[in-house]
This record gives sequence, C-alpha cells and structure tokens, in this order.
Amino acid sequence: MNLLLTRSSTGVYSAHRWGKVDTSGEKEISNSSRHVSVFLDEITAWLVTERSKTFVDGTVGYGGHSERLLEKAGNDVILIGIDRDEEALAYSRNRLARFGSRAILLKGDFVDVKQLLRNVDIPAIDGALFDLGVSSPQLDDSNRGFSFQEDGPLDMRMDQSTGTTAGELVNSLPESELADLIFQYGEERFSRRIARAIVRARERKALASTQELTMVIKESVPAAYRHGRIHCATRTFQALRIAVNRELDVLEPAIRDAVDMLRPGGRIAVISFHSLEDRIVKHTFRALAERPYPKVVVLTKRPQVPSEAECRENPRARSAKLRVAERLSKESVQ
Repeated sequence: MNLLLTRSSTGVYSAHRWGKVDTSGEKEISNSSRHVSVFLDEITAWLVTERSKTFVDGTVGYGGHSERLLEKAGNDVILIGIDRDEEALAYSRNRLARFGSRAILLKGDFVDVKQLLRNVDIPAIDGALFDLGVSSPQLDDSNRGFSFQEDGPLDMRMDQSTGTTAGELVNSLPESELADLIFQYGEERFSRRIARAIVRARERKALASTQELTMVIKESVPAAYRHGRIHCATRTFQALRIAVNRELDVLEPAIRDAVDMLRPGGRIAVISFHSLEDRIVKHTFRALAERPYPKVVVLTKRPQVPSEAECRENPRARSAKLRVAERLSKESVQ
C-alpha cells in the first residue's frame, strides 16, 4: 500500500476568486470578486502582540493574511511567506511590495519550515500561520487540472516543477490501490466501481484530461448519484489532489517544526477546512501540550468558527475552523 494512503479527507476549499489576466502576464483580482481571507481579524488578534517581531506564513497563497499581519504589526516586524505555487508567490510579491524588506517570500513546502527559515538567517519566530485551504485561482485555472468543470491536463500539483501528477497516478496505480486512495482521501462510497472503470478505460487509452476522467466517473456510478447534491467527480478529484500534494501527511511534522521555531510566548494558528485536517491539528496540539514536558498551551479549547456575518460575506468560510496554541518556555515542566 502506498504510504500516501494513511489518512482520509472530505475537503472543502478556501475562498478566492480570480479576475482577468493583464497585459504584463500577471493575474489580478477583480473588484467584483475580491478575495477576503477567512478569519482575518481573528488571526491578527491571536498572533499580533507587543513582542511580535517575526512571523511566518507557511501557506502565503495570494497574500491576504500576510498583508493584514504586516499592516497591524509594528513597522519593525518582518514576515516570511512560504508557498509551493510560483504563480501565487508572484502575485503576493506584487501585493506585499509596499512593505519592502519586511516581507520575505520563499518558494517551498511548509513542511520544510525549519530549513527555509535557517536559509534566510531566521533563528526563531513569534508567530506562525498555516491556512490549509486550496485557492480558487488554482482550482479555476484549467491548465492546473484541479477541477472537473473545464477540460485540462490531469496535473493537480501545487508545485508544477516537481512530483507525480494525477494523470500518472490514475494511469499507473493498481486497481486496489486506486480504489483505496479514492475511498480514504475522498470518502467516496463508489470508489471500487470508479477504480474498476478507470482501469478498464486506461487499458484502451491512457486518461490524459480532466474531462476524460470525469466522463469515466460519470459512467461508473448510479444515475441517482450522478444527479446528487454534489458533482459525482468531486470526491475522486479531491482524493487525487490530496495524494499528489501529500496534503495531510506533511501537516503534523510541519506543525511540530513550526512550534520548535517559536520563541516562548509565540503563537501558532492553523485554519483547516475539513474534519480530518482539523483532527490532525487537534491531536498534534494535544500531544504537544501533554505533561510532564509540554511545549505549548492550547488557547482554543474548541475550534473557533466564522461568525454568521463572515459566512454571509464569504460562503466558503462556513467549514473553516481555527485552532491556536502558545509556546511555553523550553524549561516548562508543569
């Protein structure tokens, strides 16, 4: 069994909407659909303190949280933003340019947060943020292959310069492993039927596009399921995306390493968008808070959820959950 199949997910995506491409080749957010990051006020309230000097945004994305943290913190505060997606980084570089050297953006995976910070001579931090949502600019770009709504290559990599594509998984995994992947990461009840249909289809011709895969899924499930509340390909696409990007496997080690980098009194905030993500965050925080040598105290005994007003403004925020922990002194034994 592939090591990627150790956890599952029901996945809900983060809220972004993308505008037109300008003449310089960079994308811009349209006024009618401007992105509002989830928990903007809550993140600054939890992370910005009088002694905050250095933040890391491990999933900087399109820069919403980073911009707000830099606005609310003092003028001597710096922020290191990390992301695997070069397109997102390019946008954030432009968005955060007004902060000059206070914003340092790095291409990388947040699971490598320790090494990335050391590479820029940052020995410790006062605040860390992981926003685990997947952005609509990624989902809406057909060339990325995340969505079944438009035709595109079966890619799904956050970092398109490396790694296995969704197409490679779909066309190479044994039927049993493919079924397990779809069930465990997508919680798809028809995973075995879908995997069987994919294997039969690829025996005739390798599946190369999102629409080819979507058609195979549609033809493999019952008619009632094809017309259900969610699109019948949603869970399979989600499962492939999670497997390709190892989204759940890297979460616990990334949180532990970020906590190790925190100064005493520093805080880590994690925004999740589905139950199994949140479960990993909860269990990791709980393990780090265990006596007799706790590293953190958990500040959110239950996850914080968006207000009704935020959900009205941003419907995709409804599934978001926020958990926060504070670093204790290294000598703590209580």
